[in-house]
Amino acid sequence: MAASSGTGVDMARRTGIFVQIQREAARAQRERQRAQSAHIRAQEQARREAERTVAAAHRLAEQKAKADVRAQADAEKRRKQAHLDAQLARTAQLNADLESTVAELERLLAATLEVDDHIDFESLKRKVAHPGFRPGGLAVPQQPPVMEPLSVRPVFEQFAPVPPAGLAKLFGGKAGHERAVAAARQQFEDADQQWQQHAAAARQRFEAAQEHHRMAEGERQSKLAAAERQYQLESEQRIREVDEHNADVDAFASAFSAGEPHAIVEYFTLVLANSDYPAAFPQRYRVAYVPESRQLVVEYELPALDCVPAEREYRYVKSKDEITSVARPLKDIRGLYGSVVAQVTLRTLHEIFEADRGGVVDTVVFNAIVTTTDPGTGKQISPCLVTVRTTRGVFDDLDLARVEPLACLERLNASVSKKPGELAPVRPVLEFDMVDKRFIEETDVLSGLDARPNLMELSPTEFESLIQNLFAKMGLDTKQTRPSRDGGVDCVAFDPRPIFGGKVVIQAKRYRNTVDVSSVRDLFGTLQNEGASKGILVTTSGFGPTSYEFAANKPMELIDGSNLLYLLAKHADLEAKIVMPDGS
Repeated sequence: MAASSGTGVDMARRTGIFVQIQREAARAQRERQRAQSAHIRAQEQARREAERTVAAAHRLAEQKAKADVRAQADAEKRRKQAHLDAQLARTAQLNADLESTVAELERLLAATLEVDDHIDFESLKRKVAHPGFRPGGLAVPQQPPVMEPLSVRPVFEQFAPVPPAGLAKLFGGKAGHERAVAAARQQFEDADQQWQQHAAAARQRFEAAQEHHRMAEGERQSKLAAAERQYQLESEQRIREVDEHNADVDAFASAFSAGEPHAIVEYFTLVLANSDYPAAFPQRYRVAYVPESRQLVVEYELPALDCVPAEREYRYVKSKDEITSVARPLKDIRGLYGSVVAQVTLRTLHEIFEADRGGVVDTVVFNAIVTTTDPGTGKQISPCLVTVRTTRGVFDDLDLARVEPLACLERLNASVSKKPGELAPVRPVLEFDMVDKRFIEETDVLSGLDARPNLMELSPTEFESLIQNLFAKMGLDTKQTRPSRDGGVDCVAFDPRPIFGGKVVIQAKRYRNTVDVSSVRDLFGTLQNEGASKGILVTTSGFGPTSYEFAANKPMELIDGSNLLYLLAKHADLEAKIVMPDGS
Protein backbone atom coordinates (compact mmCIF):
# COMPACT_ATOMS: atom_id res chain seq x y z
CA MET A 1 0.00 0.00 0.00
CA ALA A 2 2.86 2.24 0.81
CA ALA A 3 4.57 1.57 -2.51
CA SER A 4 1.47 2.13 -4.45
CA SER A 5 0.93 5.35 -2.67
CA GLY A 6 4.41 6.65 -3.52
CA THR A 7 4.02 5.68 -7.15
CA GLY A 8 0.79 7.61 -7.43
CA VAL A 9 2.45 10.72 -6.02
CA ASP A 10 5.24 10.55 -8.52
CA MET A 11 2.82 10.14 -11.37
CA ALA A 12 0.79 13.04 -10.14
CA ARG A 13 3.94 15.18 -9.87
CA ARG A 14 5.01 14.20 -13.37
CA THR A 15 1.57 14.89 -14.66
CA GLY A 16 1.66 18.33 -13.04
CA ILE A 17 5.04 18.99 -14.58
CA PHE A 18 3.82 17.92 -17.99
CA VAL A 19 0.79 20.11 -17.61
CA GLN A 20 2.94 23.00 -16.55
CA ILE A 21 5.28 22.42 -19.47
CA GLN A 22 2.32 22.18 -21.77
CA ARG A 23 0.88 25.38 -20.39
CA GLU A 24 4.20 27.20 -20.71
CA ALA A 25 4.50 25.98 -24.25
CA ALA A 26 0.97 27.12 -24.97
CA ARG A 27 1.66 30.49 -23.40
CA ALA A 28 4.88 30.80 -25.39
CA GLN A 29 3.01 29.87 -28.54
CA ARG A 30 0.37 32.46 -27.76
CA GLU A 31 3.04 35.09 -27.07
CA ARG A 32 4.70 34.26 -30.34
CA GLN A 33 1.38 34.49 -32.14
CA ARG A 34 0.58 37.78 -30.42
CA ALA A 35 4.05 39.15 -31.26
CA GLN A 36 3.69 37.99 -34.83
CA SER A 37 0.23 39.55 -35.06
CA ALA A 38 1.55 42.77 -33.54
CA HIS A 39 4.42 42.79 -36.00
CA ILE A 40 2.04 42.19 -38.86
CA ARG A 41 -0.24 44.93 -37.56
CA ALA A 42 2.77 47.28 -37.20
CA GLN A 43 3.90 46.49 -40.73
CA GLU A 44 0.39 47.05 -42.02
CA GLN A 45 0.16 50.30 -40.10
CA ALA A 46 3.53 51.40 -41.48
CA ARG A 47 2.42 50.45 -44.97
CA ARG A 48 -0.81 52.37 -44.59
CA GLU A 49 1.08 55.38 -43.20
CA ALA A 50 3.51 55.24 -46.11
CA GLU A 51 0.64 55.02 -48.58
CA ARG A 52 -1.06 57.97 -46.90
CA THR A 53 2.20 59.96 -47.00
CA VAL A 54 2.74 59.16 -50.67
CA ALA A 55 -0.90 59.98 -51.44
CA ALA A 56 -0.59 63.27 -49.57
CA ALA A 57 2.60 64.08 -51.43
CA HIS A 58 0.90 63.25 -54.71
CA ARG A 59 -2.03 65.47 -53.78
CA LEU A 60 0.33 68.32 -52.86
CA ALA A 61 2.25 67.86 -56.09
CA GLU A 62 -0.97 67.86 -58.07
CA GLN A 63 -2.20 70.94 -56.25
CA LYS A 64 1.13 72.73 -56.82
CA ALA A 65 1.11 71.74 -60.47
CA LYS A 66 -2.44 73.01 -60.85
CA ALA A 67 -1.50 76.22 -59.02
CA ASP A 68 1.53 76.67 -61.26
CA VAL A 69 -0.61 76.16 -64.34
CA ARG A 70 -3.16 78.65 -63.06
CA ALA A 71 -0.38 81.13 -62.19
CA GLN A 72 1.19 80.74 -65.63
CA ALA A 73 -2.20 81.11 -67.24
CA ASP A 74 -2.90 84.22 -65.16
CA ALA A 75 0.53 85.66 -65.95
CA GLU A 76 0.07 84.96 -69.66
CA LYS A 77 -3.39 86.50 -69.51
CA ARG A 78 -2.00 89.59 -67.81
CA ARG A 79 0.85 89.80 -70.34
CA LYS A 80 -1.54 89.55 -73.26
CA GLN A 81 -3.83 92.14 -71.72
CA ALA A 82 -0.90 94.50 -71.10
CA HIS A 83 0.28 94.03 -74.69
CA LEU A 84 -3.24 94.64 -75.97
CA ASP A 85 -3.56 97.77 -73.84
CA ALA A 86 -0.18 99.02 -75.10
CA GLN A 87 -1.13 98.42 -78.74
CA LEU A 88 -4.49 100.14 -78.27
CA ALA A 89 -2.81 103.06 -76.49
CA ARG A 90 -0.23 103.38 -79.28
CA THR A 91 -3.01 103.28 -81.87
CA ALA A 92 -4.91 105.96 -79.98
CA GLN A 93 -1.77 108.12 -79.75
CA LEU A 94 -1.09 107.74 -83.49
CA ASN A 95 -4.66 108.82 -84.25
CA ALA A 96 -4.39 111.73 -81.81
CA ASP A 97 -1.13 112.87 -83.46
CA LEU A 98 -2.76 112.49 -86.86
CA GLU A 99 -5.76 114.57 -85.85
CA SER A 100 -3.45 117.19 -84.34
CA THR A 101 -1.42 117.42 -87.56
CA VAL A 102 -4.52 117.80 -89.74
CA ALA A 103 -6.05 120.34 -87.33
CA GLU A 104 -2.83 122.37 -87.44
CA LEU A 105 -2.92 122.39 -91.26
CA GLU A 106 -6.57 123.44 -91.24
CA ARG A 107 -5.82 126.34 -88.84
CA LEU A 108 -2.75 127.84 -90.52
CA LEU A 109 -4.58 131.07 -91.29
CA ALA A 110 -6.57 131.20 -88.05
CA ALA A 111 -3.42 130.72 -85.96
CA THR A 112 -1.79 133.93 -87.21
CA LEU A 113 -4.89 135.99 -86.48
CA GLU A 114 -4.38 135.30 -82.77
CA VAL A 115 -0.96 136.99 -82.59
CA ASP A 116 0.42 140.46 -83.25
CA ASP A 117 2.93 140.24 -86.10
CA HIS A 118 4.36 143.71 -85.55
CA ILE A 119 7.97 143.77 -84.33
CA ASP A 120 8.79 146.46 -81.80
CA PHE A 121 12.38 147.54 -82.37
CA GLU A 122 12.79 147.99 -78.63
CA SER A 123 12.05 144.28 -78.20
CA LEU A 124 15.14 143.54 -80.30
CA LYS A 125 17.37 145.28 -77.81
CA ARG A 126 19.28 143.44 -75.15
CA LYS A 127 19.90 144.15 -71.51
CA VAL A 128 23.20 143.57 -69.83
CA ALA A 129 23.07 140.50 -67.64
CA HIS A 130 26.17 140.11 -65.53
CA PRO A 131 26.70 136.77 -63.87
CA GLY A 132 27.64 137.04 -60.22
CA PHE A 133 31.30 137.25 -59.35
CA ARG A 134 32.25 133.79 -58.10
CA PRO A 135 35.84 133.75 -56.86
CA GLY A 136 35.35 130.40 -55.15
CA GLY A 137 38.04 129.55 -52.64
CA LEU A 138 39.91 132.76 -53.43
CA ALA A 139 37.36 134.68 -51.37
CA VAL A 140 38.17 132.75 -48.20
CA PRO A 141 41.20 134.07 -46.27
CA GLN A 142 43.57 131.42 -45.02
CA GLN A 143 43.54 130.88 -41.29
CA PRO A 144 46.68 132.27 -39.57
CA PRO A 145 48.89 129.76 -37.78
CA VAL A 146 48.55 129.27 -34.03
CA MET A 147 51.54 128.84 -31.69
CA GLU A 148 51.57 125.29 -30.45
CA PRO A 149 51.05 125.04 -26.67
CA LEU A 150 54.18 124.53 -24.51
CA SER A 151 54.45 122.61 -21.32
CA VAL A 152 54.99 124.61 -18.10
CA ARG A 153 58.59 125.64 -17.72
CA PRO A 154 60.21 123.61 -14.94
CA VAL A 155 61.15 125.23 -11.61
CA PHE A 156 63.76 124.03 -9.12
CA GLU A 157 61.18 123.33 -6.44
CA GLN A 158 59.93 120.45 -8.56
CA PHE A 159 63.32 118.72 -8.16
CA ALA A 160 64.48 119.97 -4.70
CA PRO A 161 64.89 117.21 -2.05
CA VAL A 162 63.17 117.39 1.27
CA PRO A 163 65.50 118.91 3.98
CA PRO A 164 66.57 116.49 6.77
CA ALA A 165 64.78 116.76 10.08
CA GLY A 166 65.11 115.36 13.62
CA LEU A 167 67.86 112.79 14.31
CA ALA A 168 68.77 112.68 10.58
CA LYS A 169 69.78 116.29 10.81
CA LEU A 170 72.00 115.58 13.88
CA PHE A 171 73.75 112.51 12.52
CA GLY A 172 75.26 113.65 9.19
CA GLY A 173 72.07 114.36 7.33
CA LYS A 174 73.20 117.78 6.31
CA ALA A 175 76.03 116.55 4.05
CA GLY A 176 73.75 114.07 2.34
CA HIS A 177 71.16 116.74 1.84
CA GLU A 178 73.65 119.04 0.15
CA ARG A 179 74.63 116.23 -2.22
CA ALA A 180 70.94 115.63 -2.99
CA VAL A 181 70.41 119.34 -3.64
CA ALA A 182 73.37 119.40 -6.04
CA ALA A 183 71.96 116.40 -7.94
CA ALA A 184 68.52 117.95 -7.99
CA ARG A 185 69.89 121.19 -9.34
CA GLN A 186 71.65 119.32 -12.13
CA GLN A 187 68.38 117.59 -12.99
CA PHE A 188 66.58 120.91 -12.96
CA GLU A 189 69.14 122.56 -15.22
CA ASP A 190 68.95 119.61 -17.67
CA ALA A 191 65.13 119.77 -17.74
CA ASP A 192 65.12 123.54 -18.15
CA GLN A 193 67.60 123.30 -21.02
CA GLN A 194 65.41 120.73 -22.77
CA TRP A 195 62.36 122.95 -22.27
CA GLN A 196 64.18 125.94 -23.74
CA GLN A 197 65.27 123.88 -26.76
CA HIS A 198 61.71 122.69 -27.30
CA ALA A 199 60.38 126.25 -26.94
CA ALA A 200 62.96 127.58 -29.40
CA ALA A 201 62.05 124.87 -31.93
CA ALA A 202 58.35 125.64 -31.47
CA ARG A 203 59.00 129.35 -32.05
CA GLN A 204 60.95 128.55 -35.22
CA ARG A 205 58.09 126.38 -36.52
CA PHE A 206 55.59 129.11 -35.67
CA GLU A 207 57.65 131.80 -37.41
CA ALA A 208 58.02 129.53 -40.49
CA ALA A 209 54.26 128.92 -40.51
CA GLN A 210 53.65 132.67 -40.23
CA GLU A 211 55.92 133.31 -43.19
CA HIS A 212 54.19 130.61 -45.26
CA HIS A 213 50.81 132.10 -44.30
CA ARG A 214 51.94 135.59 -45.36
CA MET A 215 53.13 134.26 -48.73
CA ALA A 216 50.01 132.13 -49.33
CA GLU A 217 47.68 134.94 -48.31
CA GLY A 218 49.55 137.39 -50.51
CA GLU A 219 49.25 134.96 -53.46
CA ARG A 220 45.53 134.50 -52.71
CA GLN A 221 44.89 138.22 -52.61
CA SER A 222 46.88 138.66 -55.81
CA LYS A 223 44.83 135.99 -57.57
CA LEU A 224 41.62 137.44 -56.16
CA ALA A 225 42.54 140.88 -57.47
CA ALA A 226 43.36 139.37 -60.89
CA ALA A 227 40.02 137.54 -60.92
CA GLU A 228 38.22 140.78 -60.03
CA ARG A 229 40.04 142.62 -62.83
CA GLN A 230 39.14 139.85 -65.29
CA TYR A 231 35.52 139.95 -64.17
CA GLN A 232 35.49 143.70 -64.62
CA LEU A 233 36.97 143.38 -68.11
CA GLU A 234 34.38 140.77 -69.03
CA SER A 235 31.60 142.95 -67.63
CA GLU A 236 32.83 145.90 -69.66
CA GLN A 237 32.99 143.67 -72.75
CA ARG A 238 29.40 142.55 -72.17
CA ILE A 239 28.33 146.17 -71.82
CA ARG A 240 30.14 147.10 -75.05
CA GLU A 241 28.55 144.19 -76.92
CA VAL A 242 25.07 145.09 -75.70
CA ASP A 243 25.65 148.78 -76.46
CA GLU A 244 26.86 147.92 -79.96
CA HIS A 245 23.90 145.61 -80.51
CA ASN A 246 21.43 148.23 -79.28
CA ALA A 247 23.12 150.88 -81.43
CA ASP A 248 22.66 148.56 -84.41
CA VAL A 249 18.98 148.21 -83.50
CA ASP A 250 18.63 152.00 -83.28
CA ALA A 251 20.34 152.35 -86.67
CA PHE A 252 18.06 149.64 -88.03
CA ALA A 253 14.99 151.46 -86.69
CA SER A 254 16.17 154.79 -88.12
CA ALA A 255 16.87 153.25 -91.52
CA PHE A 256 13.46 151.61 -91.50
CA SER A 257 11.75 154.87 -90.57
CA ALA A 258 13.68 156.60 -93.37
CA GLY A 259 12.35 154.03 -95.83
CA GLU A 260 15.75 152.59 -96.71
CA PRO A 261 15.11 149.45 -98.81
CA HIS A 262 17.69 147.23 -97.10
CA ALA A 263 16.16 147.97 -93.67
CA ILE A 264 12.64 147.34 -94.94
CA VAL A 265 13.72 144.03 -96.45
CA GLU A 266 15.44 143.03 -93.20
CA TYR A 267 12.41 144.00 -91.11
CA PHE A 268 9.95 141.95 -93.12
CA THR A 269 12.41 139.07 -93.26
CA LEU A 270 12.26 139.09 -89.45
CA VAL A 271 8.47 139.20 -89.58
CA LEU A 272 8.34 136.09 -91.77
CA ALA A 273 10.96 134.36 -89.62
CA ASN A 274 8.77 134.91 -86.55
CA SER A 275 5.87 133.03 -88.15
CA ASP A 276 5.43 129.72 -86.34
CA TYR A 277 4.72 126.96 -88.87
CA PRO A 278 4.73 123.15 -88.49
CA ALA A 279 8.19 121.58 -88.45
CA ALA A 280 7.71 120.05 -91.92
CA PHE A 281 7.41 123.49 -93.54
CA PRO A 282 10.66 124.71 -95.14
CA GLN A 283 10.09 128.40 -94.31
CA ARG A 284 12.49 129.65 -96.96
CA TYR A 285 11.75 132.93 -98.68
CA ARG A 286 13.23 135.87 -100.51
CA VAL A 287 12.16 139.45 -99.93
CA ALA A 288 12.75 142.55 -102.04
CA TYR A 289 11.45 146.11 -101.87
CA VAL A 290 10.78 148.64 -104.64
CA PRO A 291 10.68 152.09 -103.00
CA GLU A 292 9.35 153.89 -106.10
CA SER A 293 6.08 151.93 -105.87
CA ARG A 294 6.35 151.07 -102.16
CA GLN A 295 6.01 147.48 -103.26
CA LEU A 296 7.24 144.44 -101.32
CA VAL A 297 7.95 141.32 -103.35
CA VAL A 298 8.03 137.95 -101.59
CA GLU A 299 8.95 134.60 -103.04
CA TYR A 300 7.88 131.97 -100.54
CA GLU A 301 8.69 128.27 -100.62
CA LEU A 302 5.75 126.04 -99.79
CA PRO A 303 5.89 122.57 -98.27
CA ALA A 304 5.51 119.68 -100.68
CA LEU A 305 2.38 117.58 -101.00
CA ASP A 306 3.67 115.15 -98.39
CA CYS A 307 3.02 117.73 -95.64
CA VAL A 308 -0.51 116.30 -95.69
CA PRO A 309 -0.58 112.93 -93.89
CA ALA A 310 -1.11 110.00 -96.25
CA GLU A 311 -2.98 108.16 -93.47
CA ARG A 312 -6.61 108.85 -92.64
CA GLU A 313 -6.77 106.58 -89.61
CA TYR A 314 -4.83 103.94 -87.67
CA ARG A 315 -6.40 100.65 -86.58
CA TYR A 316 -5.25 97.75 -84.45
CA VAL A 317 -5.88 94.30 -85.96
CA LYS A 318 -5.96 91.91 -83.01
CA SER A 319 -5.84 88.73 -85.08
CA LYS A 320 -2.53 89.82 -86.65
CA ASP A 321 -1.30 91.87 -83.71
CA GLU A 322 -0.53 94.73 -86.11
CA ILE A 323 -1.26 98.45 -86.24
CA THR A 324 -2.36 99.21 -89.77
CA SER A 325 -3.30 102.47 -91.45
CA VAL A 326 -6.21 103.43 -93.63
CA ALA A 327 -5.04 105.52 -96.57
CA ARG A 328 -6.36 109.04 -96.94
CA PRO A 329 -8.08 109.37 -100.32
CA LEU A 330 -5.92 111.18 -102.87
CA LYS A 331 -8.78 113.62 -103.46
CA ASP A 332 -8.76 114.57 -99.76
CA ILE A 333 -4.95 114.96 -99.77
CA ARG A 334 -5.03 117.28 -102.76
CA GLY A 335 -7.97 119.19 -101.32
CA LEU A 336 -6.23 119.80 -97.98
CA TYR A 337 -2.97 120.68 -99.76
CA GLY A 338 -4.79 123.26 -101.87
CA SER A 339 -6.17 124.75 -98.66
CA VAL A 340 -2.66 124.83 -97.17
CA VAL A 341 -1.35 126.70 -100.22
CA ALA A 342 -4.17 129.24 -100.01
CA GLN A 343 -3.83 129.69 -96.24
CA VAL A 344 -0.07 130.26 -96.43
CA THR A 345 -0.64 132.92 -99.06
CA LEU A 346 -3.25 134.80 -97.04
CA ARG A 347 -1.30 134.31 -93.83
CA THR A 348 1.86 135.85 -95.29
CA LEU A 349 -0.01 138.81 -96.74
CA HIS A 350 -1.73 139.36 -93.39
CA GLU A 351 1.54 139.17 -91.46
CA ILE A 352 3.18 141.73 -93.76
CA PHE A 353 0.37 144.26 -93.64
CA GLU A 354 -0.23 143.84 -89.90
CA ALA A 355 3.48 144.21 -89.12
CA ASP A 356 3.70 147.38 -91.22
CA ARG A 357 2.40 149.96 -88.75
CA GLY A 358 4.51 152.65 -90.36
CA GLY A 359 2.82 152.18 -93.72
CA VAL A 360 6.01 151.68 -95.76
CA VAL A 361 4.33 149.04 -97.95
CA ASP A 362 1.41 149.90 -100.20
CA THR A 363 1.50 146.82 -102.42
CA VAL A 364 2.63 143.23 -101.91
CA VAL A 365 3.49 140.74 -104.62
CA PHE A 366 3.47 137.18 -103.35
CA ASN A 367 4.72 134.21 -105.34
CA ALA A 368 4.40 130.77 -103.72
CA ILE A 369 6.69 128.12 -105.13
CA VAL A 370 7.41 124.52 -104.20
CA THR A 371 10.78 122.86 -104.68
CA THR A 372 10.41 119.22 -105.61
CA THR A 373 11.49 116.59 -108.10
CA ASP A 374 9.75 116.24 -111.43
CA PRO A 375 8.65 112.58 -111.53
CA GLY A 376 8.90 112.64 -115.32
CA THR A 377 12.46 113.96 -115.60
CA GLY A 378 13.91 113.32 -112.16
CA LYS A 379 15.16 116.91 -112.08
CA GLN A 380 14.52 119.52 -109.42
CA ILE A 381 11.79 122.00 -110.30
CA SER A 382 10.26 125.00 -108.53
CA PRO A 383 6.83 125.63 -110.04
CA CYS A 384 4.84 128.66 -108.90
CA LEU A 385 1.51 127.54 -107.46
CA VAL A 386 0.10 130.92 -106.40
CA THR A 387 0.81 134.45 -107.49
CA VAL A 388 -1.01 137.56 -106.35
CA ARG A 389 -0.53 141.29 -106.20
CA THR A 390 -2.69 143.16 -103.72
CA THR A 391 -2.78 146.52 -102.00
CA ARG A 392 -3.26 147.46 -98.39
CA GLY A 393 -6.65 149.02 -99.04
CA VAL A 394 -8.03 145.88 -100.69
CA PHE A 395 -6.56 143.49 -98.14
CA ASP A 396 -7.62 145.49 -95.08
CA ASP A 397 -11.21 145.18 -96.26
CA LEU A 398 -11.16 141.40 -95.73
CA ASP A 399 -12.45 139.56 -92.64
CA LEU A 400 -9.90 136.76 -92.61
CA ALA A 401 -11.53 135.04 -89.65
CA ARG A 402 -14.54 134.19 -91.81
CA VAL A 403 -13.21 133.81 -95.35
CA GLU A 404 -12.85 130.59 -97.29
CA PRO A 405 -9.18 130.75 -98.36
CA LEU A 406 -9.51 129.71 -102.01
CA ALA A 407 -12.55 131.94 -102.54
CA CYS A 408 -10.67 134.81 -100.89
CA LEU A 409 -7.73 134.39 -103.30
CA GLU A 410 -10.16 134.47 -106.20
CA ARG A 411 -11.56 137.72 -104.77
CA LEU A 412 -7.99 139.10 -104.76
CA ASN A 413 -7.60 138.15 -108.47
CA ALA A 414 -4.82 135.73 -107.58
CA SER A 415 -3.64 133.16 -110.07
CA VAL A 416 -3.89 129.82 -108.30
CA SER A 417 -2.78 126.46 -109.66
CA LYS A 418 -5.81 124.46 -110.76
CA LYS A 419 -4.06 121.34 -109.56
CA PRO A 420 -1.53 122.29 -106.86
CA GLY A 421 -1.28 118.66 -105.80
CA GLU A 422 -0.06 117.84 -109.30
CA LEU A 423 2.29 120.88 -109.33
CA ALA A 424 0.49 122.57 -112.23
CA PRO A 425 2.27 125.98 -112.40
CA VAL A 426 0.93 129.47 -112.91
CA ARG A 427 2.75 132.46 -114.39
CA PRO A 428 3.93 134.89 -111.67
CA VAL A 429 2.55 138.41 -111.89
CA LEU A 430 6.13 139.50 -111.24
CA GLU A 431 9.25 137.36 -111.33
CA PHE A 432 11.26 137.85 -108.17
CA ASP A 433 14.48 138.15 -110.16
CA MET A 434 12.93 141.10 -111.97
CA VAL A 435 13.35 143.15 -108.81
CA ASP A 436 16.89 144.29 -109.55
CA LYS A 437 18.89 144.89 -106.38
CA ARG A 438 20.93 147.53 -108.14
CA PHE A 439 17.79 149.53 -108.64
CA ILE A 440 16.62 149.50 -105.05
CA GLU A 441 19.96 150.43 -103.55
CA GLU A 442 19.87 154.03 -102.43
CA THR A 443 23.47 154.91 -103.21
CA ASP A 444 26.44 153.40 -104.95
CA VAL A 445 29.85 154.60 -103.79
CA LEU A 446 31.37 153.38 -107.08
CA SER A 447 28.74 155.00 -109.27
CA GLY A 448 31.39 157.19 -110.85
CA LEU A 449 33.11 154.06 -112.15
CA ASP A 450 29.87 152.38 -113.25
CA ALA A 451 29.92 152.03 -117.04
CA ARG A 452 26.29 150.94 -117.32
CA PRO A 453 24.06 153.38 -119.23
CA ASN A 454 21.70 155.40 -117.08
CA LEU A 455 18.21 155.23 -118.61
CA MET A 456 17.40 158.65 -117.17
CA GLU A 457 20.16 160.21 -119.30
CA LEU A 458 18.88 158.81 -122.62
CA SER A 459 17.28 161.15 -125.10
CA PRO A 460 13.63 160.54 -125.97
CA THR A 461 14.70 159.01 -129.29
CA GLU A 462 17.24 156.73 -127.62
CA PHE A 463 14.72 155.69 -125.01
CA GLU A 464 12.17 155.00 -127.76
CA SER A 465 14.63 152.82 -129.66
CA LEU A 466 15.55 151.00 -126.46
CA ILE A 467 11.93 150.08 -125.68
CA GLN A 468 11.22 149.01 -129.26
CA ASN A 469 14.36 146.89 -129.33
CA LEU A 470 13.44 145.26 -125.99
CA PHE A 471 10.01 144.11 -127.08
CA ALA A 472 11.32 143.04 -130.48
CA LYS A 473 13.84 140.85 -128.63
CA MET A 474 10.93 139.47 -126.61
CA GLY A 475 9.26 138.28 -129.84
CA LEU A 476 6.84 141.12 -130.58
CA ASP A 477 6.55 142.85 -133.92
CA THR A 478 6.78 146.51 -132.84
CA LYS A 479 5.72 149.55 -134.83
CA GLN A 480 6.45 153.06 -133.69
CA THR A 481 3.73 155.69 -133.24
CA ARG A 482 4.16 159.32 -132.35
CA PRO A 483 6.45 160.29 -129.45
CA SER A 484 4.71 161.45 -126.30
CA ARG A 485 5.44 164.81 -124.79
CA ASP A 486 6.47 163.32 -121.42
CA GLY A 487 9.65 161.85 -122.84
CA GLY A 488 8.15 158.36 -123.31
CA VAL A 489 7.17 156.48 -126.41
CA ASP A 490 3.99 154.86 -127.51
CA CYS A 491 4.02 151.95 -129.91
CA VAL A 492 1.78 149.22 -131.18
CA ALA A 493 3.12 145.68 -131.27
CA PHE A 494 1.78 142.38 -132.48
CA ASP A 495 2.19 139.09 -130.63
CA PRO A 496 2.45 136.41 -133.33
CA ARG A 497 1.50 133.53 -131.04
CA PRO A 498 -1.75 131.79 -131.95
CA ILE A 499 -4.66 132.05 -129.52
CA PHE A 500 -2.70 134.08 -126.93
CA GLY A 501 -1.30 136.61 -129.40
CA GLY A 502 -2.79 139.72 -130.93
CA LYS A 503 -2.44 143.45 -130.86
CA VAL A 504 -0.48 144.94 -127.96
CA VAL A 505 -0.44 148.62 -127.01
CA ILE A 506 2.78 149.72 -125.27
CA GLN A 507 3.34 153.00 -123.46
CA ALA A 508 6.61 153.97 -121.79
CA LYS A 509 7.07 156.70 -119.20
CA ARG A 510 10.59 157.92 -118.48
CA TYR A 511 9.53 159.33 -115.12
CA ARG A 512 11.38 160.21 -111.96
CA ASN A 513 8.22 160.12 -109.83
CA THR A 514 5.55 157.48 -109.32
CA VAL A 515 3.26 157.07 -112.31
CA ASP A 516 -0.21 158.42 -111.59
CA VAL A 517 -3.25 156.16 -111.94
CA SER A 518 -4.56 158.45 -114.70
CA SER A 519 -1.83 157.14 -117.01
CA VAL A 520 -3.00 153.60 -116.32
CA ARG A 521 -6.59 154.60 -117.10
CA ASP A 522 -5.41 156.29 -120.31
CA LEU A 523 -3.65 153.10 -121.38
CA PHE A 524 -6.81 151.09 -120.76
CA GLY A 525 -8.80 153.58 -122.85
CA THR A 526 -6.22 153.30 -125.66
CA LEU A 527 -6.37 149.51 -125.42
CA GLN A 528 -10.15 149.58 -125.89
CA ASN A 529 -10.02 152.17 -128.68
CA GLU A 530 -7.38 150.21 -130.56
CA GLY A 531 -9.19 146.91 -130.06
CA ALA A 532 -5.97 145.50 -128.62
CA SER A 533 -5.78 142.27 -126.62
CA LYS A 534 -3.27 143.62 -124.15
CA GLY A 535 -1.75 146.83 -122.82
CA ILE A 536 1.73 147.31 -121.33
CA LEU A 537 2.85 150.36 -119.39
CA VAL A 538 6.60 150.66 -118.80
CA THR A 539 8.21 153.24 -116.51
CA THR A 540 11.61 154.03 -115.09
CA SER A 541 9.97 154.76 -111.72
CA GLY A 542 7.10 152.88 -110.11
CA PHE A 543 3.34 152.61 -109.61
CA GLY A 544 1.08 153.35 -106.69
CA PRO A 545 -1.50 151.02 -105.13
CA THR A 546 -4.39 152.62 -106.98
CA SER A 547 -2.69 151.80 -110.28
CA TYR A 548 -2.36 148.15 -109.34
CA GLU A 549 -5.96 148.07 -108.11
CA PHE A 550 -7.20 149.55 -111.37
CA ALA A 551 -5.15 147.16 -113.51
CA ALA A 552 -6.20 144.11 -111.53
CA ASN A 553 -8.18 141.58 -113.53
CA LYS A 554 -7.65 143.57 -116.74
CA PRO A 555 -5.48 142.59 -119.73
CA MET A 556 -2.77 144.98 -118.60
CA GLU A 557 0.79 144.69 -117.35
CA LEU A 558 2.60 147.34 -115.32
CA ILE A 559 6.39 147.17 -115.57
CA ASP A 560 8.31 149.38 -113.15
CA GLY A 561 11.95 150.41 -113.28
CA SER A 562 13.38 147.30 -111.64
CA ASN A 563 11.35 145.07 -113.96
CA LEU A 564 12.59 147.06 -116.94
CA LEU A 565 16.22 146.60 -115.92
CA TYR A 566 15.65 142.86 -115.56
CA LEU A 567 13.99 142.55 -118.96
CA LEU A 568 16.78 144.56 -120.63
CA ALA A 569 19.41 142.29 -119.12
CA LYS A 570 17.56 139.09 -119.91
CA HIS A 571 16.22 139.78 -123.41
CA ALA A 572 18.29 142.66 -124.83
CA ASP A 573 21.58 141.64 -123.18
CA LEU A 574 21.94 145.17 -121.81
CA GLU A 575 23.10 145.90 -118.27
CA ALA A 576 21.63 149.31 -117.46
CA LYS A 577 20.91 151.40 -114.36
CA ILE A 578 18.39 154.00 -113.26
CA VAL A 579 19.86 156.92 -111.33
CA MET A 580 17.56 159.86 -110.76
CA PRO A 581 19.07 163.29 -111.45
CA ASP A 582 19.89 165.54 -108.51
CA GLY A 583 16.88 167.25 -107.03
CA SER A 584 14.57 164.41 -108.03
